[in-house]
Amino acid sequence: MDDVTLLAEDGTAVGTLPKSEVHTNDTPLHLAFSCYVLDREGRLLLTRRALAKKTWPGVWTNSFCGHPRPDETMDEAVRRHGLGELGIHLVDIRTALPDYRYRAVDASGIVENEICPVHVAILDGDPTANPDEVSEWTWVDVHSLIEAVTHVPFAFSPWLVEQLPLLRRLGEV
Repeated sequence: MDDVTLLAEDGTAVGTLPKSEVHTNDTPLHLAFSCYVLDREGRLLLTRRALAKKTWPGVWTNSFCGHPRPDETMDEAVRRHGLGELGIHLVDIRTALPDYRYRAVDASGIVENEICPVHVAILDGDPTANPDEVSEWTWVDVHSLIEAVTHVPFAFSPWLVEQLPLLRRLGEV
């Protein structure tokens, strides 16, 4: 089982917990990441979280998210999760929002409380989704996604709803 890095309010590491113990109704601040995968035509890979996920099951979200292990770099974690969740090998990974942080509570009361750098990457080809992580995926036009998020934000993860306009302002998606 993977450990998750716990953080102080200033973002410094203060310990670890097994991933299975981190997300509760009183989740401690911890390190995570989000990744937005684009194809060469500029379409965004949107995924629907598996129904068995502990937080936001069945919700549409960015390409993938995860937690770096305490002994790996963020780039290594992004690559590992891309391969494990979607069977993809990424190129041109860049950090778009290095200081993104959020806290959200899902309908079951489980809390997300993360310092969560946001990355953008390029993919040639299509994913092969791990059904334990992803129930569906699709390539979407970013303008269509922005319109959908504006009209039905509850259908999407709260981090996608917050991150998408920030990434648009930076010209990253």
